[in-house]
Formats: sequence, structure tokens, C-alpha cells
Amino acid sequence: MAKPLNQSEKRLARPSAATRGAGIDGTHVMHKQRTLKSTIRTTGVGLHTGVRVELALRPAPPDTGIVFHRSDLAASPALPADAHHVGDTRLSSTLRQGDASISTVEHIMSPLAGLGIDNLHVDVAGPEIPIMDGSAGPFIFLLQSAGIAEQDAPKRYLRVVAPVEVRDGDKWARFEPFNGFRLDFTIDFPHPVFGSENRHIVVDFAFDSYAKEVARARTFGFMQDVEAMRAAGLGLGGSLQNAVVLDEFKVLNSEGLRYDNEFVRHKVLDAIGDLYLLGHPLIGQYTAYKSGHGLNNALARALLARSDAFERVTFAAEGEVPLAFQDWQFAAA
Repeated sequence: MAKPLNQSEKRLARPSAATRGAGIDGTHVMHKQRTLKSTIRTTGVGLHTGVRVELALRPAPPDTGIVFHRSDLAASPALPADAHHVGDTRLSSTLRQGDASISTVEHIMSPLAGLGIDNLHVDVAGPEIPIMDGSAGPFIFLLQSAGIAEQDAPKRYLRVVAPVEVRDGDKWARFEPFNGFRLDFTIDFPHPVFGSENRHIVVDFAFDSYAKEVARARTFGFMQDVEAMRAAGLGLGGSLQNAVVLDEFKVLNSEGLRYDNEFVRHKVLDAIGDLYLLGHPLIGQYTAYKSGHGLNNALARALLARSDAFERVTFAAEGEVPLAFQDWQFAAA
């Protein structure tokens, strides 16, 4: 259960009037917690493990948060979606609790953030979230098919109030105060497909739709890296059906790209999932250059270690909610 609001957890004053934006996914204001109306199940293959996995998404009571369960293990050990429980970050984010672990959690955490799901039990009968088609699109469909239920409890947000930055060589990621949720991401790969116009994107959810602008972007990889990845026990389930694959010159998928800048859009998808491991929707700006799961997790932990850099907030009325979280669609069952 969530703790009562303390001195760093405040109720915000109503912001000045402004034109309402398009929101992350459509038509409903987010000031109460959400879960699913019903349980829904699917199966798929893990991208890195190559193992076939059964997945079940179950409603949860208010203030539960997102909790993963290794349903194939004795006693179905629970792994809370928490940045402090992230272990391995090689090419994905892995939650670990004792001897139990679940990889690639960012691919389900991202659409949960995109649809504003606060409370959910995620039963995973295997070591990894299934990759589906490499994007969050199939998970958006599953969540909307189950239906989204508003709960009688205020949604808690985590608001950045001071800059926090982490670096690793020439790579870096930063949080800054911003009254909304905006991501500014730049990638840099030495490959002819990555033209200068396709390396950078800004996604501002006061105006951009998660489902339209982010969810369909697929994971990607390079043929020359496949042998090394598989020797390290990674990418064992990868194929042209669940990833964009590049050789030295071009994209190998016959259907091409879903967006001209699909690669950097997928990095944004990953970042949204990694940042949702903070435990609450983020009110602030995330800016990154060549960041990945490890740096995203380091940034999340750095923020949580700075009590002066964030505060947890709730909103008493719909009109108080930042534009990025207004007009969110209630998905029908």
C-alpha cells in the first residue's frame, strides 16, 4: 500500500488556464488511479531468451502499483515494478527479487504508462516479457480489449522540481522541471540508414499521442551484432517478425519502417517504460543523448536519491492536471 502523503508529497494548486492538449491517448483526464476491468491473457516468445512465455494481466486494488509475478515458479514470487529492483540492463531492463527475475519489462511498462494504468498484476510464466511484434502496439490492443477501470483513489504523480543528470562517457540523460511530460532523445549510430534528420525526436504528451506516435515503433538490431549477442545469451528469439534488422547498408525487413524515425521513437518507447519504474507518472522533462536501459535506471535512482529534486503530488480536480495528462481516452471493454 502507498504511504500517506508526507511533507514532500503535496497537493498542487490549479494551474493557469490553457488550451487543452491531445493527451497521450485521446479523451479522458487522469486524476484518479486506473486498473483493468478484466483479466486478459496472451502468449509469445522472449526476444533475448527465445523461450515461449504465457502472460496474464490482472486487475489490482488501488495503491497496489504494478507487480510482476513469476507464475511458473513455486509460490509465484512477486517482483514489484521498482527502479531499485532492476538488475541486468544489457539490451533490456530486468527486474530481480531473490532468485527470480523477469527481463524486457520496459516493453509492457511503456504501454501501461501510455494508458495510465497504475495498478496491475502481471503474471509471467517464464523469464521474459514476450516480444510480440517488437513494439508496444499489441499490448495497447490487449489493454484496451480488457477495458480500463477508474478507481476511487487519487492518482499519484512524481514531479521533478530540480535538475538531475547522469553521464557515462559521451552518453547522458537528464531530468528537468516541466509542467507536463516531454521527452527529447537523440541517438547516434554509425550507419547510413540513420540520417541526421532521423536521429532526434521531441515527444510532448500535451500534443502527441502515445498510441499513434510511440507505441508502434519496433525494437531494432544489427546483423553484425547477432553472433556476439547470442554468445552472450541474448537475442535468441529475435527475427524479422519481431525486430527491425539492419545489415551494413539497409533495413532487411521487406515491409520497411513504420516511421521514418522509427529507431529513435523506439528509444523513447523504452525510456517511457524504464522511467515508469519510478512508480508513478512523471511530471517533468527527460532529455537524453545515446541513453539506454542502464543509464535510464541510473537516472531514475539518482532522482529518487535526491529528496530535494522531486515531490509526489495528487490533484483534487480534473482541471488541476497538467495538459500532458488531460484528455486521456477511457478504453472500452
